[in-house]
Amino acid sequence: MATGEDSTDPFDAGAGGLLRQPKAVWATAGASVVAFMGIGLVDPILPSIAQGLDATASQVSLLFTSYFLITAIAMLVTGFVSSRIGGRKTLLLGLALVVVFAGLAGTSGSVAELVGFRAGWGLGNALFVSTALAVIVGAAAGGSAAAILLYESALGLGMACGPLLGALLGDASWRYPFFGTAFLMAVGFLCITVFLKEQPVPAGRTGLLDPLKALGHGGLASAAASSFFYNYTFFTVLAFTPFVLDMTPYKSGAVFFAWGVLLAVFSVFVAPRLQARFGSLKVLGGSLVLLAADVLALGYGSHTTAIVCTVLSGAFIGVNNTVYTELALGVSDAPRPVASAGYNFVRWFAAAAAPFFAPKIEEWSDIHMPFVVAAITAVLGAAVVVVRRASLTHEATELEPRHATEDGVTVFAN
Repeated sequence: MATGEDSTDPFDAGAGGLLRQPKAVWATAGASVVAFMGIGLVDPILPSIAQGLDATASQVSLLFTSYFLITAIAMLVTGFVSSRIGGRKTLLLGLALVVVFAGLAGTSGSVAELVGFRAGWGLGNALFVSTALAVIVGAAAGGSAAAILLYESALGLGMACGPLLGALLGDASWRYPFFGTAFLMAVGFLCITVFLKEQPVPAGRTGLLDPLKALGHGGLASAAASSFFYNYTFFTVLAFTPFVLDMTPYKSGAVFFAWGVLLAVFSVFVAPRLQARFGSLKVLGGSLVLLAADVLALGYGSHTTAIVCTVLSGAFIGVNNTVYTELALGVSDAPRPVASAGYNFVRWFAAAAAPFFAPKIEEWSDIHMPFVVAAITAVLGAAVVVVRRASLTHEATELEPRHATEDGVTVFAN
């Protein structure tokens, strides 16, 4: 439950407000921005990578598949690791892996090498982002309200700036964004080393199978299943649309920067207000249906329509991410880090599948069909919410304001 401390306006610049945080919090939040930048970094340079390595769209899309496949599997490991070595060491381990593998990715001589290095990068990113929120909440002044807002702001900023950085550096060479990420994460490593004190090791240890056991709860399993279908749609937009737009890195980066800005604004500011007025499940179901319509228009519209719908999808994605995160963290009685790990274990498999299947579907049919499939999966996600609303209704009707969420771990709260 929310405490009186958490009821403080997170935008208040006074003690405990968003802007009055210890250096440790800012260091972790800054590194979080760069970590989330890595997700969309390759978006504007996918065509350039394909050209530079003489690869097909389906081969280059494996950069997402390997990244998120390892991220999904790592969800079973992150809690196991952090509950034994503590949050600070887990963050540093994740950052170190990203520095190494992002740097190696920039030296790749083939698609196979690049895909392999992205897999290692995914492991490091999973260790970092799965621990960052818990560390920020634990170190923040003023309770969890300002801390969670800061974390989600970092997420939105990273998702928006990733494509922009990829475009700016990638215009000279597709290799530079990888080197740039390695450098920024190295800075983050140093900042956390200096400013973040050693975190206490949790009293209870998380087992490797605990996240899977948590999925035995009907509500959590329902949220994960619905999110699985939704994430297929999400990552079809993120990983396949750059090939459809077929723009220069600068233009593609600008499109996905605008997309990321909408994602951040709707996730942090709009979604909570919609939830308060209409209820979480109605907002989620409606947003998924609207996302399906948007994706269909993206696939069948003109080039200008495709650009507009790509940007607009960020609004629906931001709303969906917010509601799914709250449902996943509160719908079951499992510890929040364990529930989050189980939920993310399921949904990241869809993030790995979409970049692989979307170009394959185009090869088997035409350029429109991947978006038809993506629209169908969004509707399926809404259908799960409707059919399983009884298992989700209790939590959905009792959710506190989103920034009163208690200490826990979430990944890409996208």
